[in-house]
Parts: sequence; C-alpha cells; structure tokens
Amino acid sequence: MTTHSDPAEALRTLGLRASTDAIRALLAHATKSSLSPAQLCLELTTLERRERDARNLAARTKAAVLGTPKSLDRFDWSHPRAIDRVLYEELHDSLGFIERGENVLLRGQAGAGKTTLAKHLGFAALAKGHSVRFTTLAGALADLLRQQTLPAVERRLRRYTAPDLLICDELGYVPCDSDAADLLFRIVTERHEQRSVVITTNLAYKQWGTVFGDAPCLVPLVDRFAQHCHVLDIDADSWRDKERLEKKSVLSPKKGADQRRLAARR
Repeated sequence: MTTHSDPAEALRTLGLRASTDAIRALLAHATKSSLSPAQLCLELTTLERRERDARNLAARTKAAVLGTPKSLDRFDWSHPRAIDRVLYEELHDSLGFIERGENVLLRGQAGAGKTTLAKHLGFAALAKGHSVRFTTLAGALADLLRQQTLPAVERRLRRYTAPDLLICDELGYVPCDSDAADLLFRIVTERHEQRSVVITTNLAYKQWGTVFGDAPCLVPLVDRFAQHCHVLDIDADSWRDKERLEKKSVLSPKKGADQRRLAARR
C-alpha cells in the first residue's frame, strides 16, 4: 500500500479532481480557522463539486462547438425593423422550451443575426447543465452521408439525436437530395416532443421544398418540427452590409483628406 505524507496528494489518489494547490490552500484555511472535521468535510465537498462542475461545463462546451459569437449584450436590438425581443428573452432566460421538448425557428435573411441568437440559446442551455450541439445543416447531413454502412450511420446519428438541444444553422443555403432529407427527418422524428431543435433559415415553411425538392418526407418533416415550435421572425438588413458601410463611411473622410494633401504637394 502506498502512503503519502502530503494530505493533499493522498486526497488526490482517492479521485478528487480539485488541484493539489487548491486542496492545500483549503487545508491551510481549515487549520488557521480551526474548522471542525465536519466543517472541513463540507468545505472539501464544495471545492470538489465546484471543480467537477467546471470540468463538466468545459467538456459540454467543447462538444457543443458553438465557437465565439459576438456577445449578446452587443446585439443591436434597434437594427432589425421587426423582431420579437420579448419572446427571445423569454426563451433565453427561462429555457422552458428545452424542458418541454419544444423547437425554435429563427427566420430572416442572411446576415440578420439568426446564428448569433441561436448560439446564445446554446450558451444559456450549457450554463443550466444541458448538453448542446451546434452544426450547420449541410455539415450534419454531409457527416451522416459520409458513413459507409448502416450501423455507422446509426452510431453517428446519436451525435445529433442525443443532446438536449440541437442547433441546425443555415437551412436553405445548400440544396439537399432525398437521402439527406430522410436523415433530417430521422433526427427531427427521434427528437420529437423529447428534445429541442433550433433551426435558422431564410425560408418560410412553404419554401422548404426548394431545398428538399420532392422528398416524400418533406410534409411530415415540417409537420413534426412545427407542431411545438416558437417562431422568431427577424426583419433586418444584413449586419455585415451595415458594418461594411459604416467602415467605409469612417475611411472615406480620411481618404479624402489624404487626397487633398497629395494634391496640395503637387
């Protein structure tokens, strides 16, 4: 049997995930404050729980692949001509739609902020302990179609059916064949009324046929997704176009001044 003279190291061998330095600091605090054994146990439990929660969040955040979108407090709610901010904030703050297995559709033209808002629903879900996965629709379907065998497809489907919240970005930007439509139908069906799906798109439901063509599953796909769905329409010009124009307006006076100085030298 291995023995340790360092209590912190001994506790680590029992499987504690808190760092040795953090445990040593706690033991020093316990000695200085004359904590009772019961108080020390509670403090140690709190430290370990905090460390496990942090590691769990880090692992779930990595699996979610949400990236680093612009922070929500920088979202300019005055930019869209129309957006139901109250609905979004209710979805974001309460996350009740996840508990009820309901879906969310963020709809608007390219650059309207749909992806940013969808990702922040994901971050809010992570903070509440939910598992999340973000993917473009084209990326998810290509991932599934690359699988060589039916068992491989079934295994990979769990990547998209298991998380508490699945975010599918950019429906409508890449056309899909019947096989791809069937896979999306599988995902939506397996999650139906149990786990939430967020979809961002520039298309109304009646236009989804332009993406999936004459796929036989299109009508039941839309029916299942829309049955318990919160629709957030965003009427806005592209953020990217707006930022481009603002940058151009800032640079134009400087460019004009440079040209005037050059003309004066001549």
